[in-house]
Amino acid sequence: MKSEIKEKKAKRAIEENRSEDSEIKIEETNSEDKEKESTENPKKEKDSSKEKKEKEKKKAEAVVNMYTSFNNTIVHVTDMSGKTLTKVTGGMVTKHGRLKANPTIAMFIAKRIAENLHEIGIGSLYFRIRAKTRNPAPGPGANAIIKSLSREGFKILNILDTTRFPRGGPKVKGGRRGRRP
Repeated sequence: MKSEIKEKKAKRAIEENRSEDSEIKIEETNSEDKEKESTENPKKEKDSSKEKKEKEKKKAEAVVNMYTSFNNTIVHVTDMSGKTLTKVTGGMVTKHGRLKANPTIAMFIAKRIAENLHEIGIGSLYFRIRAKTRNPAPGPGANAIIKSLSREGFKILNILDTTRFPRGGPKVKGGRRGRRP
């Protein structure tokens, strides 16, 4: 009887060893697979981060030239060399002449420009604002355009006022006391 019990115990031990060996082998293969995955995943992550950086780098820059008077708003977008990318005016957006310089119409102008620039792949903008000569401030559409384009996801790099003003040129019409009605 004792020998039978010993034999059963020995068989159990052998079976347990076999099952432990198989578990060890399974764990080794799993750990090897995990190592392969872990070595592959960082490469994929690095590649994806590189691709994101390249996409960000590919975003080109453009210059937005705005002429805003109290009668009209004209926006002309060029690339850095001066080649025209898109041009939109208040008259292209509305048929009402009195609304061409309205900030609401300026928002629609900015929306059209944003659509065109997203197609081209522009990401950053330089703004050049010009008012009518001698005017102390640009028209009402300038701020609305800048705000709308920044909300569309464009990065604003610079805003420059390029309004012309006379430096002692010809005399203003109207005489000493100015123009009278």
